[in-house]
Amino acid sequence: MKLDKAKKRIAKQISKGFAGYPHLSLAYFGTTAERATEVVVKFVLAEGAAAQEQSFVSTEDVREDKTIQSVLVKIIERANANTVTEVAGTGIIAR
Repeated sequence: MKLDKAKKRIAKQISKGFAGYPHLSLAYFGTTAERATEVVVKFVLAEGAAAQEQSFVSTEDVREDKTIQSVLVKIIERANANTVTEVAGTGIIAR
């Protein structure tokens, strides 16, 4: 899947707002605000359920990594997520 197409599909899901569970959230982290080298995906099946986490790491910006963005689209589809949210900005991690 092309990078632009994957990013548009993710953005479309995020723009729908909260529509119930299952809920999937994306959070980006990096050593600087301009370069996210890790994305953490949290999945919550139902209200009050424990969150499951998966992270993906790259040496480049994960937001511009075609493979990682395509995987995120597949995760959203396979999880049948009613809600997809994204934490604004990039969390700074010290390394």
